[in-house]
Amino acid sequence: MKKIIITVDLGHFKAYRVTKNPMESARAELIESYDSIEAHGKLSEKFSDANGRFGLSGGKNGSPTGNGEPHNTGLEMEKRHLKLISKDINTIILKEDCEKWHLAASKKINGKIVENLAPAVKARLDKNITSDLTKVGKAELLGYFE
Repeated sequence: MKKIIITVDLGHFKAYRVTKNPMESARAELIESYDSIEAHGKLSEKFSDANGRFGLSGGKNGSPTGNGEPHNTGLEMEKRHLKLISKDINTIILKEDCEKWHLAASKKINGKIVENLAPAVKARLDKNITSDLTKVGKAELLGYFE
């Protein structure tokens, strides 16, 4: 039986293939891993005002104005990134043709990822842990899903 374990947060994505040979314990083999550059950094580093200055209104003191500021940009970027994560999960699960797969993602993003999955992929989801396990080692990771 083919199994896949996927651990994800907004900055890291890891997919493991779980194999178990007779007379051996289960093994996790890393099949996909990437770090998202878009998820790292501050919005102020990605967007700036014109020539490094805030616009000034024409008043006596020249008070700063907020014209052209990106509103809800952080939320929009997060939403877009979660859709890309779901798309990557769909691709891996369908490509590997696994019978069951497991997901570990923090409580904040877990539901949004599952919501964006294809119905055929969502139906194969066996275990869903609302915890960030991206920095957990392979041996310890298997303990969460067995």
